[in-house]
Amino acid sequence: MTLIAVAHGTRSPAGQAQIHALARRVALRRPALDLRLSYVDVQEPTFAQVVSTVDGPAVAVPLLLTAGYHVRVDIAEAIAGTSVVAAPPLQDDRLVAALADRVAAAGPADAVVLAAAGSSDPRSRDDVAAVAGSLPFPCHVAYASPSLTPRVPDVVASLRAAGAARIVVAAYLLVDGLFHRSLYRAGADAVTAPLVTHPVVTDLVLHRYDEARRLAPASP
Repeated sequence: MTLIAVAHGTRSPAGQAQIHALARRVALRRPALDLRLSYVDVQEPTFAQVVSTVDGPAVAVPLLLTAGYHVRVDIAEAIAGTSVVAAPPLQDDRLVAALADRVAAAGPADAVVLAAAGSSDPRSRDDVAAVAGSLPFPCHVAYASPSLTPRVPDVVASLRAAGAARIVVAAYLLVDGLFHRSLYRAGADAVTAPLVTHPVVTDLVLHRYDEARRLAPASP
């Protein structure tokens, strides 16, 4: 069966390399798996293009952290009427634990800002709120997208004005890109690395595939 990994896409060479490295790690774990990489924005091949080339059952695994527009519209529309089934995005308790470990490794903090990309879909923002509620320490949710509030720099500035001496930004972002790099200019003392480099992400991709393939139609 085919695994179609569905990344967002980025113009950042570092972010592009991170997604390709993730695909290689998944392929090394499952050498017999027909793994294809696709994108919902910025890069090609698009997810719809890859779906059109798949002959037989397949599982689409979103390399995305929340169930926003790309999951609910782009991916859903591309697989309608096909033998491709979609797994949920990568949000998971194990990913939250990985993020918590990275915050701890960043050193003591008077305040933590959970920085997500942001989405116009309120269900995606609910996913981010759920992550904030699952972390083992208090945190303040903010968004890297300039079109959503509260924005990360504004939250950092507010915390600083309230007396926080050391602020850590917990980056709930998968890869290095425009949003992640903007966090370094937000005025915090430390920013955690993109989550794609954590080993748990490879585990989650394969876990999502294994769960979803049980729902895929059998090969003729």
